[in-house]
Amino acid sequence: MSRIVQLRGMLEKKQISCRELTESYLERIEKQNGRLRALITITEEEALQTADTVDKKISKGEKLRPLEGIPMAVKDNISTMGIETTCASRMLSGYKPIYDAHVWQLLKQQNAPLLGKCNMDEFSMGSTCETSLIGGAKNPHDTNRVAGGSSGGSASSVAANMAAYSLGSDTGGSIRLPASFCGLIGLKPTYGSVSRYGLFAYASSMEQIGPIAFSAEDAAIVFDVISERDTRDMTSKGISEKTHPQLGRSLSGLRIGISDEMLGSAGDDVSRAVREAADVYRKLGAQLVPVSFSLQKYVLPVYYILSFSEASSNLGCYDGIRFGPAADKYDDIDHMISLTRSMNFGREVKLRLLLGTYILSSGPYDVYYKKAQNLRSIIAKQIKEEIFNHCDVFLSPTTPFTAFKSGTNLSSENNGDSYTTMANLTGLPAISLPCGYDVDNMPIGMQLIGKHFCEAQILNAAYMFERETDGAFLSRLETGYEI
Repeated sequence: MSRIVQLRGMLEKKQISCRELTESYLERIEKQNGRLRALITITEEEALQTADTVDKKISKGEKLRPLEGIPMAVKDNISTMGIETTCASRMLSGYKPIYDAHVWQLLKQQNAPLLGKCNMDEFSMGSTCETSLIGGAKNPHDTNRVAGGSSGGSASSVAANMAAYSLGSDTGGSIRLPASFCGLIGLKPTYGSVSRYGLFAYASSMEQIGPIAFSAEDAAIVFDVISERDTRDMTSKGISEKTHPQLGRSLSGLRIGISDEMLGSAGDDVSRAVREAADVYRKLGAQLVPVSFSLQKYVLPVYYILSFSEASSNLGCYDGIRFGPAADKYDDIDHMISLTRSMNFGREVKLRLLLGTYILSSGPYDVYYKKAQNLRSIIAKQIKEEIFNHCDVFLSPTTPFTAFKSGTNLSSENNGDSYTTMANLTGLPAISLPCGYDVDNMPIGMQLIGKHFCEAQILNAAYMFERETDGAFLSRLETGYEI
């Protein structure tokens, strides 16, 4: 079921050259990207140069590394030296970084052909991808529906097989939501397992880079490559043991927590699919443990207060002096900065920055920010006591509903981030995997949250579910590798 293993086998057996493989992906991009808007920038020349390097290595009979020659894409908030990186914003239009993000350095060392930079919500602020400067990425299962966000282009490109895998970033669910909507695997690693060096920051205490892939095995392979410790990121710890060799372990005795409250607040199709998935885990020998999280209703408000505040600080450098095109006519420097931001930021970004700046101001700081930080600590403590003292893994829907029509305005009570943000507030690893379809044949995703640095456990649980169900729910929109 691994797309990466299948492609690497074809390369090693010389059934296809890396150039031919890369060209086949570029042809798919040419045919589909205008309709799906999955990629903002296409890097054909760079991809083909890397492919030729891999072909030379194959011709010499040299062994390929895990991701060598496998065409991929990265979210457009990950720094790529000399390649335009816009964060889907007018503010960074035309900006070409002078350094590579750590994750991209690691993939370049693997000779991974970069096909392009993926569409996203502007500066990762959104959950549908529709705040992008160029418009949102479309869902390949139904182009009238959103791909999810903020890493919508990363998911759309993999679901449509315009990339073998992709990298996204997850601040409150931005990998897992689009993975759920597009029928893919999306891994949000433990905070600190993957370096954030070169990631354009939104909320630094919550976000992590991770893979969006066709299968759990693919996600494990990618995660093992990108999870090296980086001294340039003081939060970076890396991982002590690779996850891919641990796939296939028995789930007998694994305690999986499940909350009736969360299932009850999800849509009927979503609740049904997750309950059926829980039955599969019971069949595999896992023990289902009822759990309840009493502070669930406070998770989203705390997340919004803290993330908006961190965004206000992190995006302060976009002022027309350090970054961004400055306004032409202005009265003084404050007027210039105000005009620059008004012209170059989209509505959602401006809204979050204004709210974040207000929260950090003198009076509201104590009323909102300080209380939210205190409550964040209490939430982390309660999750440990009420959930992980009783189970090894926590199972829930990824989102209460499936992909909805583009242009739909969701109420604050009907928020797609309601189940995902708890992992970001606490730094826990979480994975979304497909587990069914709704009445409109749109994918349904379920979420597994593990203990800190236990990616191997949740990846193995996802892998065993795929194997037990014979990959029935994996996205199969286009699985051919014809040239």
